[in-house]
Amino acid sequence: MTESTIKNTENESSVVRKHSNTWRVVDIVVAAIIAVASGVIFWGWDIVCTAPLAIVGAVTPGFEGLLNAFWLFAGPLAAIIVRRPGAALFAEILAAALELTLGNQWGAGGTLLIGILQGLGAEIGFAVFSYKKWDWLSTTVSGALSGIACAVYSWVTNPAWDALRISVYVVTSAIGGAIVSGVVMYLLQRAIAQTGALDRF
Repeated sequence: MTESTIKNTENESSVVRKHSNTWRVVDIVVAAIIAVASGVIFWGWDIVCTAPLAIVGAVTPGFEGLLNAFWLFAGPLAAIIVRRPGAALFAEILAAALELTLGNQWGAGGTLLIGILQGLGAEIGFAVFSYKKWDWLSTTVSGALSGIACAVYSWVTNPAWDALRISVYVVTSAIGGAIVSGVVMYLLQRAIAQTGALDRF
């Protein structure tokens, strides 16, 4: 191996090791695209969710928390792809804003405010790892915390819930978030990455 080749290899390794937390235009665009797509899916879920929530909730009060996962994935997915601080919060808020604009039964509080809380929960999941781990663990923690944030909002806005329902709702919401918004979104990111579409990240 020539001296020039060695230097080039060292330079490439240095570039790989360094990760800037500064947002680029491409980061904003991709996070926004993920948020818009997620917002449309959220809105679609708003339309059809009543029956599934009732069916799952019939198992035991609070069990419907499992299905919250279908409102939580924008943040973890954007973060694991863009890999910038604030990506989870940005995507979840933008997705919720679009969902609210398209119209649903929840209103501003049940859409935008809860979106902010879910985004904060998702963001904390990566912040606890100092934005240095972008793997299945950090994504799963992000999804779970987003689910807990969602459950806490529902708890506060439903003061008549008893302790059992609250406990089941928080646990199932965290589990749903961990699985769908965490593990599944991580696997989705891996699948997309294998196509080469995420090479810029």
